[in-house]
Amino acid sequence: MADPVLFEFLHTEMVAELWAQDPDPGPGGQKTSLLVLEGMGFRVGQALAGLLPVPHPGLDILKFLCKDLWVAVFHKQMDSLRTNHQGTYVLQDNNFPLLVRMASGLQYLEEAPKFLAFTCGLLRGTLSTLGVKSLVTASVAALPACKFQVVIQKP
Repeated sequence: MADPVLFEFLHTEMVAELWAQDPDPGPGGQKTSLLVLEGMGFRVGQALAGLLPVPHPGLDILKFLCKDLWVAVFHKQMDSLRTNHQGTYVLQDNNFPLLVRMASGLQYLEEAPKFLAFTCGLLRGTLSTLGVKSLVTASVAALPACKFQVVIQKP
């Protein structure tokens, strides 16, 4: 899709702009900023799902996310996909491009959620367009690795 450097720059600027309005927004303001980023990602995910080749009915939609969507956005595949076979999936990226620049110190670990909200929305928006209702959360234990937990919601 787009040049990875341009996408990373745009993403960083979106995060910076939302936090520049109130550098220390407190719990309520921070949640609002995260929701705005997640909403942007959701809309982008919806659009991307319409541009990418629709997965074959036999192909697992989560594999489509890990391969096709991830390659289109980040120019690499997701490192692993695990499931509990009860509707919960864990997608792991050991070198997540949007966290690489901040991986030099543990002091940035608490900043990671604002750099993951957009991608949570991206995954949820893509799944929504493919007819799958889901809840997507992200976690980081060590930079630049991250995990996205996708819980498929039953109709």
